[in-house]
Amino acid sequence: MRSFVDIDRTFDGQPRELGAILAQADIGRGQEQLFMDQRPELLKRLAEHARIASITASNAIEGVVVDGQRAEKIVEGAPRFRNRSEQEFAGYRDAVDGLMRVEEFEALSVPFVLHLHRQIFAHSGGRGGYLKTDENLIVSYESGEREIVFVPPPPNETEFLLTELLARYERLKADEEAHPLVLIGALIVDVLAIHPVADGNGRLARLLTTYELLSQGYGVARYVSIEQRIFQSKNTYYERLYQSQRDWHQGKHTIWPWTTYLARVIADAYEDFETRVAAAGEPEGSKQDRVRRHILEQAPAVFRRREIERSLPEVSPATIRLVINALRDDGDIVPEGAGPSARWRRVDATTR
Repeated sequence: MRSFVDIDRTFDGQPRELGAILAQADIGRGQEQLFMDQRPELLKRLAEHARIASITASNAIEGVVVDGQRAEKIVEGAPRFRNRSEQEFAGYRDAVDGLMRVEEFEALSVPFVLHLHRQIFAHSGGRGGYLKTDENLIVSYESGEREIVFVPPPPNETEFLLTELLARYERLKADEEAHPLVLIGALIVDVLAIHPVADGNGRLARLLTTYELLSQGYGVARYVSIEQRIFQSKNTYYERLYQSQRDWHQGKHTIWPWTTYLARVIADAYEDFETRVAAAGEPEGSKQDRVRRHILEQAPAVFRRREIERSLPEVSPATIRLVINALRDDGDIVPEGAGPSARWRRVDATTR
């Protein structure tokens, strides 16, 4: 709530660099409909790839890790789970899928926030869908010892603070008091400072980010995984968040480190999105070259064909199979197993 009390102070002094980043994101948003009209099949493949990457990455940020092959089965709807990590993985899957199906976006409210939280823990039997009842400190073990980096408000203040935050955010959004991405950035700073639930605050905040991006027309969250980009830069993610939460209790914090980071993630996602769409229009031969380079230079030493298909959603499965067969015939890769689930091992020059 603190970011939305003195709005003149909060939104004053926007960094110059942020203006250019916001403009880049808005240009990308403006081109989305064109891409949707021109390449619907490509966007369908991109959306599926982003779905899997988002579920995997957002859980991994919190240390909830599932083996790649098992993760694939759970994303596809496997009904049985082996452990709690797989249960929470499935919960985030359900929450993401629910957000992607939304056609009419409602105003944020405490019941809606708790609905998302309930979904995260729906398969694990955890206490999802309730506000915290005990103090939950934000700690770090980066130094090798337990260090308290932020003390959220106590449980008895949580409901009031969260209710006020969401109401104030919705008013400012309706009045267009600031750029949509700036308002979303300030919202997430406050949600994570309040830390409203006992467990799953990070995942909850990322679901809220996705929901608000989609509600404000930033559909890139459907086609490029925002969570994966955060996971790949998670040290910066935490650093910028802590910088923006410093002096939050006194209302003297600054939203700009975190908001600039988030806006950059969105702008870069649009750049990636546009690159993939543009690449899909290249001649077939160049697609084969791109698959070959990816397998020989970027893919893991051992991979499955479906992993390549997900990494290169703009390339047809038939083209990928063609390149894999050619690399096999040339002796660049060798099979381990048979069928669609077979692994392929890259043969390095030093081992030939």
